[in-house]
Amino acid sequence: MAASSSSSPRSGLLYYAGCEEYPHQPHFLEACFLCQKPLGNNADIFMYRGNTPFCSKECRQEQMEFDEAKEKSWNMRSLRQSDSNKSSSNKTVRSGTVAVA
Repeated sequence: MAASSSSSPRSGLLYYAGCEEYPHQPHFLEACFLCQKPLGNNADIFMYRGNTPFCSKECRQEQMEFDEAKEKSWNMRSLRQSDSNKSSSNKTVRSGTVAVA
């Protein structure tokens, strides 16, 4: 495993340049999570769920709607499974949503 480090032209600090065994993994703020448009150039970055970057409010909103639809699908699936489990056993099943602020 041969790794090298070189001087970053931006900061003058050393950074890890990688090795032959692992392909280049871009920094998470290099591109929009949804459309892969490059980020930067003093433009706003719209964040979602802590560490997911987007180039615009529209891209972020599209991802939020996708995640919401996926969560609803999972909730419906778990409700159907818990209903079938309740009818086949005498176990008590608790289901619900927990929100932490």
